[in-house]
Amino acid sequence: MSEPVVMARGIKRLGYLLLAWVSLGMAVLGAILPGLPCTEFVLLSAWAASRCSPRLSRWLEQHRLFGPLLRDWRDGGRISRRSKVAASVAMLGCLGLLLWHQPPWWVLVCAVGGMGCGALFIWSRPERLGGRGQ
Repeated sequence: MSEPVVMARGIKRLGYLLLAWVSLGMAVLGAILPGLPCTEFVLLSAWAASRCSPRLSRWLEQHRLFGPLLRDWRDGGRISRRSKVAASVAMLGCLGLLLWHQPPWWVLVCAVGGMGCGALFIWSRPERLGGRGQ
C-alpha cells in the first residue's frame, strides 16, 4: 500500500514542475526520435507531476496515449507486448545504425550492454492481461 503524496510548495514545487514538463517534452521527442526512450520520461513526468500539479497529473492519466501506459505501470509494473516489441525494434535499429558507423569496440560493447539490460528489464515485466495493446 502506498502512502499519500504530499504536494510540494515553493521552490521545491517549481523544481518538480520543471522536471515534469521537461520530462514530458523528452517523452514526446522519444516517441519521434529513434534511440531516445519515451516510456521512462513519461513515468518520470507523471511522478514529478503527482508531487506538484494535480491538474497535470490528471491530464497525463487521462491522455489517450500516456494514460494506459501509466495505469499499467501503476497497477503492477506491466508493459504491453506492443510497447515491448516497439522498444526492441527501436534498439535493434539503433544497433544497426551504430554498426553502420563502425564505432570503436568499447562504444559498441557499452551500447550493446546497455540495450541488452534494457531489453532484459522490459521483457521481464508482466504484460497486460487481455485487452488492447498486447
